[in-house]
Amino acid sequence: MSFSLPSFAKVNWMLRVLGKRTDGYHELFTVFQTVSLSDRITFEAADSISLTCSDPNIATTHENTIVKAAELLRAAAGARAGARMHLEKSIPSPGGLGGGSSNAATALFGLSRLWNVDPAVDLVRIASKVGADVPFFLCGGSANGIGRGDVIEPIDDIPAYPMLIVTPDAAVSTADVFGRFRAETLTDAAREHNLSVCRKEAEWLDPAASVLVNDLEGVVFEAFPEVARVKKALIELGAVNAVLCGSGASVLGVFDKQETRQTAEEALEIESTWRKFAVSAVSRSKYREELGL
Repeated sequence: MSFSLPSFAKVNWMLRVLGKRTDGYHELFTVFQTVSLSDRITFEAADSISLTCSDPNIATTHENTIVKAAELLRAAAGARAGARMHLEKSIPSPGGLGGGSSNAATALFGLSRLWNVDPAVDLVRIASKVGADVPFFLCGGSANGIGRGDVIEPIDDIPAYPMLIVTPDAAVSTADVFGRFRAETLTDAAREHNLSVCRKEAEWLDPAASVLVNDLEGVVFEAFPEVARVKKALIELGAVNAVLCGSGASVLGVFDKQETRQTAEEALEIESTWRKFAVSAVSRSKYREELGL
């Protein structure tokens, strides 16, 4: 038995850092969106768990999120089988597009099918153990992410526009970005107030009209001026909005017309070290359909 599944990237329509929690983590509010850029994972029955990858720079041992997810699922399900998996990589890594998290979620879906896992097994709990963004990829579409980004609230599909993701050659460390970010300790009252404000902003969010805010931009742009240059270039080339994806280095440009996006993409060909991806939003229903859920 062999089959393959897509592993979609995400962007963040907004990412607010509400403050620092008593456990040392930062309290976040983000609005996730799955997009059409994707990796692909092939699954095949085997005696043990193994992973290969088209990108030689991607680790394929226990540190890979696919292998972590596989081992946790096998333990939770009491399975004895293994799996031979191959990752065809297209999503930049690192890049702020959730590639590793998406890979883990797709692995949970694929291996649940391959091993005929009992539906009662809690995939969300396993996903949370692998990484903060993984639970979102069990949902897909548009969704709010709260806490470390791991508490997911599905929301109605946000209006879709032509988009262009640009990833410069900059290795941005998420841990380093949050380490540089100065946030005050968050009280319970402040948390509830801030969450209420953010939810209202998300409810009326329109990527072409709203102000897209990522609180990490200041830290990232200061440390990596090339990432700031990407955002500036997208706006100058006609994007009606542009925002950092996650902790970077990818930047999302939103356009009101396909023709403007295409012209911008062509103009950016002079930037030989920037990777460019013309993408569209993937709704929750489309996401589930593509993954066979």
